[in-house]
Amino acid sequence: MLAFRLKAVILILFALIVTIGGASLPEHAFAAEKKHATSITNWDIQWIEKNASPTDTAPHSDSWIAANVHNPLVAIPEGYKGAWVRIAIPPTSEWLTPGLLVRQIYGLNIDVFEDGTMLYHSDRNYSYDRNMLLSALPARTEPSTLLIRISSLDRAGLVSHIQLGEFNQLSESFIRQEMPNLLLGASVGFLAILMLLISGYLTHQQRRAWIALSLIALATSILIITYSTFPYVYFRNIGKWLQFLFDMSMLVVFPALHLYVGTIFEGKLTLFRKFGTWFAVYCAFGVLILILNAIIGDPFFVYYKLFTFWMLAPLILMHLLLVLSQSIIQAIRGNKASIILSLGFLALATTGVVDLIQLYTSDALPIVYLWKFGIILLIVSLVIVLARKIKSDHQKLLDYSKELELFNHQLQRTEKLKFVSELAASIAHEVRNPLQVTRGFLQLISSSSDQTNKNHFSMAIDELDRASLIITDFLTFAKPELDTVVEIDIKQELNTVETIMSPLASISGAVFKIQLPDGLIIVGNPSKFKQAFMNLIKNSIEALKENGVIEIDAEKETDWVLIRIADNGEGMNPEQIARLGEPYFSTKSKGTGLGLMVTYRLIEIMDGSLEFRSEKGKGTEALIRFPLVRSN
Repeated sequence: MLAFRLKAVILILFALIVTIGGASLPEHAFAAEKKHATSITNWDIQWIEKNASPTDTAPHSDSWIAANVHNPLVAIPEGYKGAWVRIAIPPTSEWLTPGLLVRQIYGLNIDVFEDGTMLYHSDRNYSYDRNMLLSALPARTEPSTLLIRISSLDRAGLVSHIQLGEFNQLSESFIRQEMPNLLLGASVGFLAILMLLISGYLTHQQRRAWIALSLIALATSILIITYSTFPYVYFRNIGKWLQFLFDMSMLVVFPALHLYVGTIFEGKLTLFRKFGTWFAVYCAFGVLILILNAIIGDPFFVYYKLFTFWMLAPLILMHLLLVLSQSIIQAIRGNKASIILSLGFLALATTGVVDLIQLYTSDALPIVYLWKFGIILLIVSLVIVLARKIKSDHQKLLDYSKELELFNHQLQRTEKLKFVSELAASIAHEVRNPLQVTRGFLQLISSSSDQTNKNHFSMAIDELDRASLIITDFLTFAKPELDTVVEIDIKQELNTVETIMSPLASISGAVFKIQLPDGLIIVGNPSKFKQAFMNLIKNSIEALKENGVIEIDAEKETDWVLIRIADNGEGMNPEQIARLGEPYFSTKSKGTGLGLMVTYRLIEIMDGSLEFRSEKGKGTEALIRFPLVRSN
């Protein structure tokens, strides 16, 4: 037995190399196998009565029933316990070590006889009847007849065609056929274990769906591996536990899938969740049935088959149909992640339904395999959703970082504005009175002075007026309350502003291009409105070079009015734009920054917003938005 297992391990390694590198091997690498293999698709069967002796080497009757790969006849009739299979074997002398391979055969105990001599024996003490037959044959120059005695519970017989060829090549061919299932199952299982190991680093909300997905992957890997005939053939001693793992995984994967779907899909899903609770209770009952079957054995097989197959299969079918319906609903709602998940679940549900329908409509209880493709498609969809989730989380992190930076900037600006407001409120009145007194004395003295001194006094008075304007800005910034609030016609007020600012624009060689629609009405204070826009236009004029142009236009944006002031002046870099509105920041050498601070405050108290867009050397664009009261 140890040598047999060692050989199996060596063949697995060999098949793994062939599987990985098979795509690069030339076609003639397996030409010998293809050339010398012989396929048999017809045979005869005879049912074995329940009272027949288990030591018989040949049937007692000559009444044979013809069977073939298209009509294998494997369902055991009532009153029988197995079947004899008769195969006509052609001469086998052309092979060095002749062998026979049946890839799919139903049976627990299998014996092969030729001329009364036993060539092969295999028995199982558990109820998993999917099997394969690989037996060496004696080299003969004449045709012979092979008899196969199969004992089983409810089905017995050959399902696939019979291959005759070189024994070692047939063995390697069988392993190569089974390797994709084993590799797929092992890969999914490895991924599931990794997911379970890192689940402790997730939050509570993430962990529930993550563990459910891990259980789906782990149970799926066990299903794929234990559904293959390979481990039952080469590791017979643990076959009973392999069957137990298969049934246990079946009872775990669907409740886990139900839990995962409930965490991913949106909505109340009342019927879906109630069915999931009841289904989980039934699966827990199924686990109890598995344990009793493992303890009691064959006498409990009827109840085991009833509760873990005939009753469980319709529930699984109902579950897959529910998943299918929810997949369609989620796809209709339009969420991209839900659509991808829905397609994956749709693939799994569709393949599962087709397999179950095939299982119920076929008398031969065929070997279903479409569900494996559904699993692969589901895993692909989950990988895509996970990649989108990672990308989405990364983008959210970047957005949160930008919002945090903006919040910190606004917080600093608010603190500075608060400080400036308190400073302005405390000193503005105290400074303005001395300035007015000084201005009056200068005017009085200048009236009795010569022309030269009058010019000096005039310059001093102008500077006092400039200081008074700065103090006025301080007061406006500190207390920008609206004295009166009325409806403002955007076109009328901006035309007034354009008339006031035209002389300053003409001195600078600038021209206005205005395009204002009629009937855009907002609520605010006309004086404060004009003051804010005069400040913005003044800044644009001062930033212009030769052939300067200032564009002013307005338009309706749903429930808002968008006013745009654009110039072709010097422009600003992103760092300067970010600091606009900060106390004492100005792009002009002699500027104080108060004008723009006041503009921000005036627009804010009228429930508006101010945004700047600029590019160095190409100009600046100011976007002002106000709530629209009505449009005529």
